[in-house]
Amino acid sequence: MNDQTTVLGTDHGRHDGPARRTEQPRPLLIGHYRFPYGDATSNRLLQLARCAAPHGTHTLVVNDWPSDGSVPPQRDEVAGIELITLRTPGGNRVTRMSARLARPVRVLRAMRRRGVVRGDVSVVLLPMAMMTLGNWAVLRFALRCPVVVDASERHDRRQFRRGWLAPYFVRHRWSTFLATRLVHRAIAVSTTLGGYFERRGLDVLVVPPQVDCDEFAEPRPSSLTGGLRLLYAGTPGRKDMLHVILRGISRLSPQDQARVRLTIAGVTRQDAAELSDLDVSVLDSVSAEVTFLGRVPRDTVLTLLSEAHFSLLVRPTGGYAANGFPSKVPESLSAGCPVMLNYTSDLAAYVRDGVESLVLDGNGPEDVQRGIERALRLRDEDWAAMSRAARRTARESFDHRAWRARVTAFLDSTGAAS
Repeated sequence: MNDQTTVLGTDHGRHDGPARRTEQPRPLLIGHYRFPYGDATSNRLLQLARCAAPHGTHTLVVNDWPSDGSVPPQRDEVAGIELITLRTPGGNRVTRMSARLARPVRVLRAMRRRGVVRGDVSVVLLPMAMMTLGNWAVLRFALRCPVVVDASERHDRRQFRRGWLAPYFVRHRWSTFLATRLVHRAIAVSTTLGGYFERRGLDVLVVPPQVDCDEFAEPRPSSLTGGLRLLYAGTPGRKDMLHVILRGISRLSPQDQARVRLTIAGVTRQDAAELSDLDVSVLDSVSAEVTFLGRVPRDTVLTLLSEAHFSLLVRPTGGYAANGFPSKVPESLSAGCPVMLNYTSDLAAYVRDGVESLVLDGNGPEDVQRGIERALRLRDEDWAAMSRAARRTARESFDHRAWRARVTAFLDSTGAAS
């Protein structure tokens, strides 16, 4: 295996020769994403890493960059963590599979080159998608420390066109099964998902998606008198009801539609037609301005949030939506962009109707219609108060600094129990 190890983040230098011991054991997080600034899973791993280490230490993150043709930045400083990025040649399917199977060994080898030895790591935190028998066994027994899983989703077979025959869904359920048999503690993204693991005997800490509020600029939308700017940012798939949003807009009066501008970032019109619930024929009945941007960089998403009056999110109420927690909500609130949504998961515990959000009565087109009509009646000073409340809620409830004490205590107690 021709690994090329690229060191990113807090640079403590390359250590060859005798291993060194750290003054205090610290957590180890492992990923295989476009870390640190990729998708929602990358962001969750980043923020957990920032709040996992006790004061005076840095969390060690070993990330196996995906073999998808993308290239990690040569250098990217990430405060609060020590990052090792592994790179593996793409190759054919057999090469990629062998690299995946050898991942725990490659992780240990990279740690040894950095000088990290047994005793330097207090606990291993694995995303649920990486909870395999090989990863668990090699890391658990080589490092002699407990393994904790981070569960951020529980998929439903109805999300997939092939149902139980979808390979991704089968792997997801297998990883969940292993976690309930092999580990004793888990971090869960919602109380519903946490309850699933608690009923199977695990100790659980519920941690919603986290953000770094300091990276969000002050909002700067135009006056509501010039029209209502709405934003959907993400990849809807079957979890976000994009069709319902467009149907709701189509039910507005022509005068109201003329005042609405919807930006859809993350998918093209064609992708939305093929990969989401959207029937693009509904666009013919919409006179409001609807713009598809396709996939955009994260910086562009942050800019769009700062310019929007509301972000839109409509989801089913059961299954995946009940177990997960939309990361779009904390990010929107952090940008000072109130959210227009229906309650799913734990959202009712964090966002209040008329304060930092406009809560829809349900997830039907008529609910979206009424929500947008409420937004159109707002004055600029009303919206400004909601924006301030949104940023305040984000800092108090979702910023990684607000969770540090609870996460470190949970992981410390995991090591003590072991």
